[in-house]
Amino acid sequence: MICFPNAKINIGLDIIEKKTDGYHNLESLFYPIALTDILEIVEGGERKGLGIQSFKVTGIKIPEPVEKNLCFQAHKLLKNDFDLPPLQIHLHKTIPIGSGLGGGSSDAAFTIKLINKLFSLQLSDQKLLEYAEKLGSDCPFFINNVASLASGKGNKLTPISINLEKYYLVLVYPNIQIKSSIAYQYIIPEQKAKSISDLVRLKVQKWKGMVGNDFEGPVFRLYPQIARVKEKLYHLGALYCSMSGSGSAVYGIFNSEIDTKKIFPGYFVWQEKL
Repeated sequence: MICFPNAKINIGLDIIEKKTDGYHNLESLFYPIALTDILEIVEGGERKGLGIQSFKVTGIKIPEPVEKNLCFQAHKLLKNDFDLPPLQIHLHKTIPIGSGLGGGSSDAAFTIKLINKLFSLQLSDQKLLEYAEKLGSDCPFFINNVASLASGKGNKLTPISINLEKYYLVLVYPNIQIKSSIAYQYIIPEQKAKSISDLVRLKVQKWKGMVGNDFEGPVFRLYPQIARVKEKLYHLGALYCSMSGSGSAVYGIFNSEIDTKKIFPGYFVWQEKL
């Protein structure tokens, strides 16, 4: 059985508080996009010790060992509660790693959903969310996979009606991997005068200069080339640009399709109609 775990972008990201447990409370709008990985899971034959007969990753090379991959962890989580047969898992990576697009979180959430469907585990949406939250703060978003206002660690989600269908998205990944844990070291939490939930209800044309991402300041200082991507997207006529999550991918929202072939040489560029 095959599925297509998709990426997301953050529209606005405010870090408002650091908790005593070291985690941060944030506010953001998570918005799903059409850029996907490919995930295939099939039964694997005779039983093996861990229940995974083979785990293969193709496409973008993943630096971490297999045991730390979130797909592997998602299977292990379900294996603790259900007598699953051995599996063959093939993940083809297209979503850039360390980009702020949630690719790993999406892979994990889709692994849970696919195993649930493949073996008719009949898990409720609430139970799927509970499993996903154990794997990471962004994972629950990809269970329902609809535009949502995120709060808490990013795990408290409220679906929001927002229509961007007439716009085009241009996404640029400048081949820089950024770990969220590193990016958070430079953040000073601050409660903003206006919440993301209020600001994103404005017209897209009014987002520039109002809907911000707290990670941009420190990340742009560390990697000026990422800031230059944002500047170039605005120069091309974007209505709104932002880095997604803790970076390093930057996106622009445009009124029409644009030709990006010669503008960002050597960078990963993705364009879609929202």
